[in-house]
Order: sequence, then C-alpha cells, then structure tokens
Amino acid sequence: MMPLNGKTALITGSTDGVGRVVAMRLGEMGARVLIHGRDQHRGERVVAAIEAAGGTAEFLAADLASLAEARRLADTVGKTSTRLDILINNAGIGTAGTSRLTSNDGHELRFAVNYLAGFLLTTLLLPFIRRSTPARIVNVASAGQQAIDFDDVMLTRGFSGSRAYCQSKLAQIMFTIDLGQELADTDVLVNAVHPATYMDTAMVRRAGVRPMSTVEEGAEAILQLAVSPAVAGCTGRYFNGLNDARANAQAYDDAARQKLRALSLRLTGLAD
Repeated sequence: MMPLNGKTALITGSTDGVGRVVAMRLGEMGARVLIHGRDQHRGERVVAAIEAAGGTAEFLAADLASLAEARRLADTVGKTSTRLDILINNAGIGTAGTSRLTSNDGHELRFAVNYLAGFLLTTLLLPFIRRSTPARIVNVASAGQQAIDFDDVMLTRGFSGSRAYCQSKLAQIMFTIDLGQELADTDVLVNAVHPATYMDTAMVRRAGVRPMSTVEEGAEAILQLAVSPAVAGCTGRYFNGLNDARANAQAYDDAARQKLRALSLRLTGLAD
C-alpha cells in the first residue's frame, strides 16, 4: 500500500459499516481521515477510535439528502484541509422500502443520495484534489445495476426500492467513466467498485437480506483502489471486488453518459 503520512482522506458514510472499516484502516496507515456522516455521536466515536489507535481524524457532519449540505461539506473540507489525496464516495441508501421518497431538493431519494450528492461533492472538490496529486477517487457502486430511463429518471412510474438503487449505482459508474476520461492526462485516478456481495451491514439487514460477505472483505476492495500501487495507471474503470469487470452496457453508451451529465449539471446547479 502507498505511504499515507501527510495525506488526507475523506470517506463519506464512514460512521458505520464498510466506510468505518476503511476509515480505520486509512488512519492506521497514517492518513489524516475526514469522517463523514449525519450522526455527531457516532462520528465522534469513530474519530476517538482512530485517535486511540494513534491516528488523526476529524468528523464532518452533513446530510447528503440535501445538495446544500453537500456544498457545505465541500466548503468545509476546503477550509479545514490543505490537501485532499483520497476521496471515497461511500454514503448511500439501500433497496429497503416500497415508498417513493424525495430528497430535500425534490429528487428521488436514492438517486439524490447515492449519486447526485457524490457527483456534486466530487465536482466541487476536484480543483482541490488536482492540486494534491497523486490522488485517487473511489466511487462505491454495486453489481446491482439497472439502465436509466431518461424519460422517468425520478421513477414517478413503476417505483421500487431495488430499481431506484440499481439505477443510482449505474449512474455512479457512468460518472466514473466520464471523469476518468476527463482526468486521463492528470495524476488523479478515479474508479468505481462493487466491494462485496451483501456485506454484513445495517443497509443489507434493513433490506431483509442475509449477509453473505464481511465488511472487511469489502474494505479490501475499496482500499485497493484507494491506496494500492497494483492499480496505478488504472482509471475510469469498474471493479467487482478486486477484479476489473464489465458494468451494465449503458455505462459504455456515450450518448447515455452525455444525457446523464447534462441532467446532473442542471439538477445540481453546476450548469448555471
């Protein structure tokens, strides 16, 4: 693994589950770790655990169901850090639930939290990340993917939690491919990963699914893309666990990715 002393890492959704394990490991490796979540108490417990192990950490609260909160988080990172070497977009909502819910901004909730917030956060932090090269961005996606219906992205018809989740995860991968192309001539690597199948997390248990993998297994896959020299030079790719893999066919459709990018820029206000 790369030496991390003097480097800073931000992991969204890192007060629990695989995000917490990744944060702890990065702290053990010497990185200054920015913990993100909604719950102050849980965040402070992760910070305390990292510090007890000899690391350095700070908790940043934000509810990514709000684009304003995502903007505030990006602003806070910029004000409190001199660099950002690793960004891991891990926060998300799973498949549980049959009711269609919306974000603070009126967007379908899983699309908003799992994809749009990370799109906005990454875009706002990108100038900062590019000044911290070599740097890496990891989007924690899923093997569960479903093509986006651009006539009904917000799933006002035929909603299901599974469909919403799978669509949002494919959107992450499509963004990863585009960003990898944009950053091809830089020393910033960006990749997406399905960490492991049905990890033992609260998200999986809420969906009523019996866990099949450990969070430690998922953490290894995320950490490979975040810090391992084994993937140096690999960018704009989708990994299934530790292996380079093939995503849903729509991810490689240039026209579909252009539609998604235009929509994302408009919904986040970045097109103004």
